[in-house]
Amino acid sequence: MHKSVVIEYYETQAKVAAALGITRSGVSFWSDLIPEKQAMRLERITEGELKYDPSLYENKNSPQTKH
Repeated sequence: MHKSVVIEYYETQAKVAAALGITRSGVSFWSDLIPEKQAMRLERITEGELKYDPSLYENKNSPQTKH
């Protein structure tokens, strides 16, 4: 889930933080791709209005292979 989508939905980082029960600074430290756990929580909190897309996180969570 992209941070810009979440901010657009909630309008401010403060509202995102309040919805998740985290600090505003926690939200501001997110990269463009928010943490997977928070994406799953936001899908549940918004009753599916924001969608968690597991494919966005597949490469990030893949084990690294050494050649």
